[in-house]
Amino acid sequence: MVVFFTIFFTVYAAINYYIFIRGWQALSSLPHLKPFYAVIFVIAATSYIIAKFLDGKIPHLVYDAMIWIGSFWFAFMLYFFLSIILIDLIRLLNWKLDFFPQIINNNYENVKRYLLAFVMLISSVIIFIGYLNTRKISVKSLSLEITRKQSALTELNAVVLSDLHLSTINGEKLLSQIVAKLNELKTDVVFIPGDIVDDRAETLKSEGIGVSLSKIKSKYGVFASTGNHEYINGINGTSKFITENGITLIRDSSLLIADSFILAARDDASKNSFAKQRRKSLEEIISNANQNYPIILLDHTPFRLEEAEINGISLQLSGHTHHGQMFPLNFITKLIYEVSWGYKKKDNTHYYVSCGVGTWGPPVRLGSESEIVNIKIKLR
Repeated sequence: MVVFFTIFFTVYAAINYYIFIRGWQALSSLPHLKPFYAVIFVIAATSYIIAKFLDGKIPHLVYDAMIWIGSFWFAFMLYFFLSIILIDLIRLLNWKLDFFPQIINNNYENVKRYLLAFVMLISSVIIFIGYLNTRKISVKSLSLEITRKQSALTELNAVVLSDLHLSTINGEKLLSQIVAKLNELKTDVVFIPGDIVDDRAETLKSEGIGVSLSKIKSKYGVFASTGNHEYINGINGTSKFITENGITLIRDSSLLIADSFILAARDDASKNSFAKQRRKSLEEIISNANQNYPIILLDHTPFRLEEAEINGISLQLSGHTHHGQMFPLNFITKLIYEVSWGYKKKDNTHYYVSCGVGTWGPPVRLGSESEIVNIKIKLR
């Protein structure tokens, strides 16, 4: 955990310093604006981190305001950083090739101010569009067929609801909309492969967030596995919060559902880092499971997909990636994960990696959509 946060804060500080210096330089001809710029920048860049450190020690309204400011800053930081990188690359090429027209060379200070205003405007438009996109919840349908074995069922209407990230950003109002849309699907079972929370349980309870979870209607129930954010926000508190809201949390174990299929769930891979505990191998988890039933697996982070195939899993459901959440980060998640978003089949094992229905950090999505996944499973 120490290593994780050391890397995070180092990278975060370096990127913010780079952005700050370039903005400061762009205002060189407007020195009276620099103090305001510095104050606004520091507030924006530190709000989220300070709020998290002071969670429970400051009024809710102050906490919420700081989280909203800091969350949106993550999005602005990304697009400011990419814009400045592009501008600096063009400047570097000009230094080598000298292709800028004379009008730019003669008005360099004005050009810097215009570029600053342009980058701020374009970034704001992009982020606003991305915000609207997060509040548009889509229902994605998928049909697949698995081997029935001894299952009493011939079909299963399942819903996958990944990465809710309940917080002051993804609050009760949004959750109630998600649950209402989910209940329209008249589902047999609901699977939540991790990252239900993005705040401490105490904070969520005090703000009345999570109540709608208990209103999910499902024939066989609602089942979840842990994600990395359950550990980041305190696994004991978040586990209790999840079960108190009507969800069956399965941790490194398996159980038979409706005498029809085995549901296995792995604790997230971050368990070792944040809880200093070893998570069980998939082989250990299903060792006592009746292999005469199809096995569905919840595993938050979609690493090493071949493990499910080797162990005879019929369907693995994952999340975590958000498909990068904000373009062009999807190119990075595509490099990291075999499946960044969507469906894949390997031999007799089906996989679906959801990009999530909620968001981490900024409520901004570009290049993906907030999704509820309705999987119609035929058992033959």
